[in-house]
Amino acid sequence: MPEAPDLEVIKEFLNREVQGKVVDGAKVIRPTVLRAIAGDFASDIQGRTFGLFQRKGKFILGELSGDRCLVVNPMLTGALHYCESKVRVLKKTCFVLGLSGGAELRYLDDRQMGLVYYVTEDQMSEVPRLADQGADVLSGISLGEFRSRLTRFHGEIKGVLTRGAFISGIGNAYSDEILFAAGLSPFRNARSLEDQELELLHEQCRAVVVEATEVLRERMGGDIHVKIRDFLKVHRKGGQPCPRCGGNITQINANQRITSYCRHCQPGMLIKN
Repeated sequence: MPEAPDLEVIKEFLNREVQGKVVDGAKVIRPTVLRAIAGDFASDIQGRTFGLFQRKGKFILGELSGDRCLVVNPMLTGALHYCESKVRVLKKTCFVLGLSGGAELRYLDDRQMGLVYYVTEDQMSEVPRLADQGADVLSGISLGEFRSRLTRFHGEIKGVLTRGAFISGIGNAYSDEILFAAGLSPFRNARSLEDQELELLHEQCRAVVVEATEVLRERMGGDIHVKIRDFLKVHRKGGQPCPRCGGNITQINANQRITSYCRHCQPGMLIKN
């Protein structure tokens, strides 16, 4: 799943390369990912000019002229692909937007789990979960607000971190990284955190995302459809040495997600919610 670091860099790329370009044509290949609330997608988007791209949590929003917006929620398997028109169209391509100058912006999703909404400004409220998000992880949320928002949630801290209603932009991968940096077990009850632990968690939420964003700015380039995660310290590193203590990283696959952590550096037991 693309998370704040990935999408922040993708947003910057789109503002450099796509903002100001006109949609010369559109081809829909897999319509199941589209929710064209503002009208027929292929015909209505043609001739419109892309404006500013923004990131809101784990959504990418692309403004279009004439009161239109493309809202991309890539979920687990979706990705935007920017390329020349001569590049082979992959089987997982769902739609293609031809842009002035000859490039194309494509949406890829091999399992069609993501959703793309084509809406007007007044229809933004019809995009599920877009408005129901907490402060963004990079918004500079204060410790006081962080603590106050956390009191509304219960259960394992990893699960709470990935809930956009608490703090937006964090998913499965970076919750593992944040909790490792903070030395907290992913299974700790969110309401059991002491003041010092809470302060460290608040600090590392932003620090880990900022550091990852800087790495991706250097490495992603124009391959915005490629997920780069090899630099992460623990996520999907099960069985490898912990970069802090040298012990083996533990990896658990449960509830359709992978949790990676160090039992020594992040002590704690599984809890029942």
